[in-house]
Amino acid sequence: MLQKYRSVCTGILTITLGLLLAAPAWAADPGLNYVRPRGGQRGTEVSLTFIGARLSDAVEILSYKKGFEFKDIQANPKNANVCTAIVKIAPDCALGEHTFQVRTKSGVSDYKTFWVGQFPEVEEKEPNSEFETPQPIELNHTVTGVVQNEDVDHYVVNAKKGQRISAEIEGIRLATTLFDPYIAILDEKRFELKAEDDLPLLRNDAAISVVAPEDGKYTILVRDSSYGGNGAAFYRLHVGTYPRPTAVYPAGGQLGTKQQVTFKGNTINNLVQEFQLPDKPDAEFEVFASDAGGSAPSGNVFRLFPHGNSMEQEPNNDLKSASAAALPNAFNGIIEKEGDIDFFKFQAKKDQTLEIECYARRIRSPLDPVVNLYNAKSQRLGGNDDSRGPDSYFRYKFPADGEYAISITDHLSRGGEDFVYRIEMLPVSPELELGIPRNARYSQERQRIVVARGNRFAAIVSAKRSNFSGEIALDTSNFPKGIKVVAEPMAANLTTMPVVFEAAADAPIGGELIELKGQHVDPKKNISGVFTNRADLVRVRNNQLLWLKDVAQIPVVVVEELPFKLDIVEPKAPLTRNGSMQLKVVATRKEGFDEPITLQFPFRPPGVGASSRVTIPKGKNEAFYPINANSKAEMKKWKIFVIGSANVGGNAWVSSQLAPLEVADSFVDLELARTAVEQGQETEILCKVNMKNPFAGDAKIKLVGLPPKVTTEDITFNKESKELVFKVKTDPASPQGRHKSLFCQVEIPINGETVVHTTGRTELRIDKPAPPKKEEPAKPTTVAKKEEPKKEAPKRLTRLEQLRLEAQKRLESGTK
Repeated sequence: MLQKYRSVCTGILTITLGLLLAAPAWAADPGLNYVRPRGGQRGTEVSLTFIGARLSDAVEILSYKKGFEFKDIQANPKNANVCTAIVKIAPDCALGEHTFQVRTKSGVSDYKTFWVGQFPEVEEKEPNSEFETPQPIELNHTVTGVVQNEDVDHYVVNAKKGQRISAEIEGIRLATTLFDPYIAILDEKRFELKAEDDLPLLRNDAAISVVAPEDGKYTILVRDSSYGGNGAAFYRLHVGTYPRPTAVYPAGGQLGTKQQVTFKGNTINNLVQEFQLPDKPDAEFEVFASDAGGSAPSGNVFRLFPHGNSMEQEPNNDLKSASAAALPNAFNGIIEKEGDIDFFKFQAKKDQTLEIECYARRIRSPLDPVVNLYNAKSQRLGGNDDSRGPDSYFRYKFPADGEYAISITDHLSRGGEDFVYRIEMLPVSPELELGIPRNARYSQERQRIVVARGNRFAAIVSAKRSNFSGEIALDTSNFPKGIKVVAEPMAANLTTMPVVFEAAADAPIGGELIELKGQHVDPKKNISGVFTNRADLVRVRNNQLLWLKDVAQIPVVVVEELPFKLDIVEPKAPLTRNGSMQLKVVATRKEGFDEPITLQFPFRPPGVGASSRVTIPKGKNEAFYPINANSKAEMKKWKIFVIGSANVGGNAWVSSQLAPLEVADSFVDLELARTAVEQGQETEILCKVNMKNPFAGDAKIKLVGLPPKVTTEDITFNKESKELVFKVKTDPASPQGRHKSLFCQVEIPINGETVVHTTGRTELRIDKPAPPKKEEPAKPTTVAKKEEPKKEAPKRLTRLEQLRLEAQKRLESGTK
């Protein structure tokens, strides 16, 4: 088999496969459920198995971080949903969680995680379910195992008196199933030295550390916290002599500087280290504790900040003893014991508006902070408890120059040596974040850009603006060669924009991870942001999200051509307010492809609605997509697209062009008079015409919503019409009562097309006929009168006059 590979700086390796299983003529996006094994030791080669769907034509593994070299990507000859690869993990690869995606000849999968450790790995060997039959392992090794239902795994190590024994488990973090691990360290007498279920540092995972009280054997116990488990409850257990602090203090530092920190918690007693901090912000930055016993398997979250630190000085439990601090530094401290409260005093300027934000849970501290702000007279000015999840945030404009104070305590008055916090106060500044709205609940569907040669793909790009307004434009300068991005700037009043990606017929086949950037259209504003995506990896009942993974890049992939294309027949007439339109969509099919194509209309201008989906039937080449506009639809020339999917061995997506759609005001307003009629009689409905937008030629009005057995005829009118009359006929069986759902549908010919909109509402009351009048004496014969001159046509009565006349007739007939 001929194989060729090359490394690139992003950690992506492209494999050109030679003789492999014959690929189908067309194929669709692959799926990826998880990667096995769930991790590996850095500095080694690991054979990986990727399990999902449609992976037989895999050609590349995309990695979001450096440190990986992939080779020997192979299809499974017995299972098209599996592929394998060899990964060489660099000796300096970052410890912890990494993210992979599989690129195939036809698309790119969801992204899933892989964990890198520092120790040699051993597999669990059963039986080890009893304390008396543990599996022997050496210290400073990683055990890979699985917890079945009600399973309890035991591992035994030898340790000397005074030697540290640390254990950290990756369970829920492996994101294969709901597995909430519990771990404990037991001595030879089965006495539990320490146990842990959920450590705030690791969320639902656990880590413990003890100092051996004497020479001997020590057992590490692993189980599900509720004695659950299943074949997917994988874990990676790191057992060694390394330090495992639960907190770092301070939990942040100034960008580009060296920062000395103190690690706290577990068996760590004020371990001090110094770290060189990066020059640029990094939301995933961590610091790793290390000493003579080794390095922690995972890091402590560490904030990167533009400014320095102010540290608390005990005692500072009241306003009088508040620790002196200076803005713009971050204020750092520890709520060290139950009932502890920390105060800082600082100077602020008049009319200075600051965003006051506490970081505790977000830096994996157990603290549930409550923050309050005071003036020099000890008057409370503001505060917050849970605006950022359990963390605190509020914005405050200072009324005068002077000294102010801020306090922090735990919501339940708890405390401890690892109850670390930091309060950052910065001026309000603009921020921009791009995304792609979810197309399916909890799914990564279409959260990537996959374009077939000579075809199009489209996405809705969203923008989250903070503290600014204005139009947003995409920066497409880093897109791969052969892909054209078609998009107009996002309007200042919108949070989404339609974007179409077009691949040239000869665009290079391949893919890469890029930063999708957006920026304010005014370069002087200097406001920009990047695309971020979130994968919900473990979600449980009540939609509680237990583990997620955020990334700040998006895969952009060019694949071989697909057997269908889509085009919108661009409308020549506008969609009007209170109007509707049948948008024609045409499919161009390759010979031999006749599958149904499901269409969607994702981008809807403000006030515009549409059906959720429309299908071009099997073997057909067009469909009409109904769209409509309400009375407040924003009048503007918009750009729209239709995206469609079809089964080509799995779902494949293509988009139409970015087509124009004008939303305009309605052409005419109609005022319909209310009227009443007896069953079996005729009446008229007067219609006054308010011409808003004159048009050429004749148009038609239909009276819609008539009750059963009531009829009228359509009316033709033109721009000169002022008043129209509907002749309404009822039947003796027409339903009696007040019918309030009558309205007009207007059809106006524009540029060879028909604009349809509705206008005017009225009520038709249908009454029972009045009873016959009582018999009266015969009237005397009258002499014929001279012929009188012809009278003019009676004046049309208003609704009020009609009601008065009806009342008079009822009085004369003796009815009420």
